[in-house]
Formats: sequence, C-alpha cells, structure tokens
Amino acid sequence: MPPAPRRRNTAPPREEVLAAAMATIAEQGLDGLTMAGLGREVGMSSGHLLYYFRTKDELLLQTLEWSEGRLGDRRRMLLSGRETARARLDAYIGLYLPDGHRDPHWTLWLEVWNRSQNADADARARQAAIEGAWHRDLVALLAEGVSNGEFRAVDAERFATRLRALLDGFSVHVAVGLPGTGRDRALVLAGEFVEESLLAAEPPARP
Repeated sequence: MPPAPRRRNTAPPREEVLAAAMATIAEQGLDGLTMAGLGREVGMSSGHLLYYFRTKDELLLQTLEWSEGRLGDRRRMLLSGRETARARLDAYIGLYLPDGHRDPHWTLWLEVWNRSQNADADARARQAAIEGAWHRDLVALLAEGVSNGEFRAVDAERFATRLRALLDGFSVHVAVGLPGTGRDRALVLAGEFVEESLLAAEPPARP
C-alpha cells in the first residue's frame, strides 16, 4: 500500500506569496485581496500568513517592495543603454507612469500612501527608500544630459523633484481613471514640459 501523501507544512517562497498578492490586485483590485483568499491561493492559512507578515499593511508594503524591485531592474536596463539622454528620459517617464486605469502597481502605491498616514517610522523609511531610488536615477540622468549639452544647465536635483511631482500628479489621475487624463495624454503633457523647460536651444553636435 503506497504511503499517504505528506501534508504541506512549509511556507511557500516569499516571492510566490507576493506575486500572488500582486496578481490578485491586478485581477480583482484591492478589495479582492484578503488574507483568507491569498492563503487559499498559495496553500496557507490566513493565520500562517499573519505569522509571516504580521499585518495586511506589512503584506502590502512588502508586495510593493517586490514589485518595485522588478521595476528597478527594468529602469536600470533602460538607463544604461546607449541612446541619447532625452531618449532615456522618455523611457524613464514611460516606465514611471501607470499603464492605465487601475494599474495594479499604482493601485498598490496609492493604498500604501493612504495607509502611511498611520505608519511607523520603519515603514515610512522603506517607502522613502523606494522613491529615493527613482529620484537618484533621474538626477544622474539629468546631470549627464546637462554635461553633454543635451539639456539646459539646470539644477538636476531641483529639476528631478519638480518632474517627479508632475509625474506623480499625472499618475494618480491615470490610475484612478480621471476623465481626460489617460496615459497617452499624460505622456504628451510630460513631453511638453520637458521640451519647454529642459531641452537645450541647440542640440549638441554629433561626434
């Protein structure tokens, strides 16, 4: 007689849980993400999930960190290319903005921002670390464009802060589905801002 199958008594890999959480947000929205439902998806009890993540807030923040890690890999690949600084800036903006209404990554960001009003110092620091990575990469790209003559002689730090504030505003409008501000419109308006405030009057001579 064959032995009975062993019951699963080990937790699935953390990445499997976070990927399942992100997939649920994409398919059902945040209202569809519950500890019980996620537990069924990955073969764990809701109590077991709470043992690992403690709270739903922590689950959401770790899911955001996981998703941002994947986006960070794409961002670094885009920014390390041999294209002009302007072309790479356009790619950065395209990656930053939501894909459309109810974009799961931005839906998650909005929820984490909302919950951060009552978050502890550690959670706030982890959110700041995510945003800091986007900011540093943008500052470096702007400084490169200024140094090679593609961009005007702007203060890269200050300009990056202004541009990211603009992109955050557009992103919220796109993610919540505000009429008249879809992704395509946001890309056009962001491009106009770059044209008007950043591009050098004369492009640098090609070697």
